[in-house]
Amino acid sequence: MIYALLLGRKGSKGYVGKNTAIVLRHPLAYYPMSAALYCEDVDKVYISTNDESLIGIARKIGVEVIVRPPELCTDKALGEHAFVHGYKEIKKKNNNKKIELIVLLFCNAPTITSKTISEGITVLRENPDFDSAVTVSKYNMWSPLRARKIGNDGLLHPFVPFETFGDPKKLNCDRDSQGDVWFADMGVSIVRPRCLENLENGLLPQKWMGQKIYPLKQWGGLDVDYEWQVPLVEYWLKKHGLG
Repeated sequence: MIYALLLGRKGSKGYVGKNTAIVLRHPLAYYPMSAALYCEDVDKVYISTNDESLIGIARKIGVEVIVRPPELCTDKALGEHAFVHGYKEIKKKNNNKKIELIVLLFCNAPTITSKTISEGITVLRENPDFDSAVTVSKYNMWSPLRARKIGNDGLLHPFVPFETFGDPKKLNCDRDSQGDVWFADMGVSIVRPRCLENLENGLLPQKWMGQKIYPLKQWGGLDVDYEWQVPLVEYWLKKHGLG
């Protein structure tokens, strides 16, 4: 069996009500929900939430609800622990049937399609040694070489020592000079059960992905934390015929 599990809670501070904000006629959370629901390889879709509005949206379109416990609903609770809790609840609800894969999604990450989910499932079926398949987007303009932090002196300093990237004399301002920079864009993480059962063995910062992570390449993927990101999502959805 392959199950999908979405995370979404109420109480967002950066963009209040982001999960249920209307984007091109639908609530934001509708898009990852529908991507999972319309994927022929996914047997059942669940959402872990404490948000009554999300519960209403989910039940209306056929997504089953897992009520998230209060300790996993704070802004300090980690998504990885909510995923583990949801995974355990799914096992209980399905009489501990063998789970082949878990499709992990976020209600505020709408840049995902059913086709991409199926692609990731196929990759994992063909490569049993892979732990997961996750969507990634190329953002060379945000190369770690360009990252800065503000020091105690109030000035900008390299976030990572330049020596990390090789000989500093060979580095330059060209955004492509260090090679392509891929970010896990939170569109989807398709993982084997072992990734959630042995969470602490996973690679930081998203430990649910395990160690051997296959990249599902796309463009413009993102999870929405601020209202200014909404036009980017609208553009992406329209380009994929989802608006």
